[in-house]
Amino acid sequence: MRTFAVLLLCLALLSVAWSQSAPLGGYLGDSSRAERDWEAKFRAIPDTANLRADMQRLSARPHHVGSPYDKDNAEWILTRLKEWGLDAQIETFDVLFPTPKERSLELVEPTRFTAKLAEPAVPGDPTSSQQDEQLPTYNAYSIDGDVTAPLVYVNYGVPEDYDTLDRLGISVKGAIAIARYGGSWRGIKPKVAAEHGAVGCLIYSDPRDDGYQDGDTFPNGPYRPKDGVQRGSVMDMPVYPGDPLTPGVGATKDAKRLPIDQAVTLTKIPVLPISYADAQPLLAALTGPGAPAAWRGALPLTYHIGPGPAKVHLHVKFNWDTKPLYDVIARIPGDAYPGEWVIRGNHHDAWVNGAEDPVSGTSAVLEEARGLATLLRQGWKPKRTILLCFWDGEEPGLLGSTEWAETHADELTRNAAAYVNSDSNGRGYLNMSGSHTLEKFMNGVARDIDDPESGVTVWKRLQAREISGQAPGSAADGQEARTRPDLRMAALGSGSDYTVFIDHLGVASLNLAYGGEDGGGIYHSIYDDFYWYTHFSDKDFVYGRALAQTAGVAVMRLADADLLPFDFDDFSETVRRYVNEVRKLASDAREHTVERNRQIDEGVFAAIEDPRIKTVPPKKEEVPPFLNFAPLDNGMAALQRATEDYREAMTHVSASAPPAALRQANARLIAVERALTLKDGLPNRDWFKNQIYAPGFYTGYGVKTLPGVRESIEQKQWQLADREIVLAGQTLANAGAAIESAAAALK
Repeated sequence: MRTFAVLLLCLALLSVAWSQSAPLGGYLGDSSRAERDWEAKFRAIPDTANLRADMQRLSARPHHVGSPYDKDNAEWILTRLKEWGLDAQIETFDVLFPTPKERSLELVEPTRFTAKLAEPAVPGDPTSSQQDEQLPTYNAYSIDGDVTAPLVYVNYGVPEDYDTLDRLGISVKGAIAIARYGGSWRGIKPKVAAEHGAVGCLIYSDPRDDGYQDGDTFPNGPYRPKDGVQRGSVMDMPVYPGDPLTPGVGATKDAKRLPIDQAVTLTKIPVLPISYADAQPLLAALTGPGAPAAWRGALPLTYHIGPGPAKVHLHVKFNWDTKPLYDVIARIPGDAYPGEWVIRGNHHDAWVNGAEDPVSGTSAVLEEARGLATLLRQGWKPKRTILLCFWDGEEPGLLGSTEWAETHADELTRNAAAYVNSDSNGRGYLNMSGSHTLEKFMNGVARDIDDPESGVTVWKRLQAREISGQAPGSAADGQEARTRPDLRMAALGSGSDYTVFIDHLGVASLNLAYGGEDGGGIYHSIYDDFYWYTHFSDKDFVYGRALAQTAGVAVMRLADADLLPFDFDDFSETVRRYVNEVRKLASDAREHTVERNRQIDEGVFAAIEDPRIKTVPPKKEEVPPFLNFAPLDNGMAALQRATEDYREAMTHVSASAPPAALRQANARLIAVERALTLKDGLPNRDWFKNQIYAPGFYTGYGVKTLPGVRESIEQKQWQLADREIVLAGQTLANAGAAIESAAAALK
């Protein structure tokens, strides 16, 4: 046994030694060795004491958009960057940011109850008592409204839930829908409710999803207490994010603005978030059919759907003000390729104190900035220009990043090589998602970062999790994680500041964070503060240090490479999976409709849950046509050929390659990601240009890959599906042509 243990240790040491000596993708000659030396110096710099101190300072007071401490934080960050010798400035924008003027919610029938709509301070948690500075509990970009109507429980309030209501013969027309958080991004819930005729929407946190079902509640544990409320935006961001009044252009002082009544991303009905303490009397007053098993939460009551006899009065009114944003931007000029930009970002605004969201990420970027500034003083010079960005206004709707990128869209289209994002950070496993042209690259970075608790690399720890089948979305047998050289990265939809870069401008993007071992439950509440974070999350800030090391190394490695380290093998293999998925989606839709119509003809109707519940017989549907996937197959073939040509071209590149050829190849590599966009964008939302990745129209954050094709099939728009297949095929062919062009430059 001892011999075996020694052998394992030796193998582990050999593995580390090989990893540290292996050539880096995109690095020629001896440049890999020099890069690894600089990276080793950088990894030693981030300090947990600084991370702790920065979090305590930045989260000391509420700092939502327009608040005094939001501006104070931006100016403090700017001062720190300048103290370290970095060229930094604040860019300001003026955006629509409504705040509550009046809020009330009452149960008026069959009994009376008035909701508290407030989160109480917790003894021992000093910042939870800063009530004069805290934003009240509300959903930003809800319209004003005063409605009294019957209540209907709609589960998560996603389209599939309304299909269930239809089968039960229950309508929300003229009613107020009450939905629980989860199942989709919150803005989808009022959107779908309004489409079905509801006049108002309530969103509550059920303890099954976010509370005592998972463990002790705050302050005894990390989970949401009974009076905790999730604030958040309900802007229709799947149409476009950013300032609702300046779609597609930066919200500068002289920008042309829409009238508020023409802003299409505002909700159509009034919306209010509530705690599960306020929700319980409302749900208990409902009768009607019992909710299906999957709809039942963890409150001590029988979940009924309604409508009635519960009737509620919802009243909300807002200050529709314009507020300033303060984006802090630092620039480190590139030495060899100054016109190619690597951008690193995290937001600094919060709904309240925001220790986890976003300061756990903001403080990591500050340590990265300090580390890079230290290397500059030691003689390091990045080949590419690095931009370090601290965004404002992310919480209401990705405002700061979107307005900045729309303002600088022409420059970014020419210059942006990659964007590296983070947001919240906690204790646990590395979560890496993004453009699959960067999948192999990011796997390489993860192999070089040590996990602070397990003693192995963060890559090895993540692989072990996937092999065990415990990682979200991982295969139960873990076979792929054992055999595939690279761990798969998830695709990006929306929900953080990478959105404008990947979805609108076609910039290769990454989103990085650690987590999975700290219980949530204070998201967007007054309890997301320094006290909670240092008791229930990354208490020693070792994973904050790991994030600074991971993202910092990623930025350095992108900035210093002779050739941009994009890889098209993982990308083309992943896109092929997407093509196979949409083909199967169409086939399954056809088979499902045929079988469903057969059951209707035979009078076979399944009860929802309880055979005593009378369901409404469904109507027969038109059988979907056979779609022509040939254009998508042809595009995929072109992409595969180009991938093979580029792989072959890379085998002939040497350190003696002419600088002009490398510069030309890099420019063409940047163009590959742009080729994934189309000027006219996606159906009904032309702001979203990327034809491979987009947030779902009815998921909000969750990604839809090959979105034009996938969503037209899901929504049974068959003519549109045929058109989108052609456009997606052309997009893949365009990407293939761009890759061929880069290969030609190398040859």
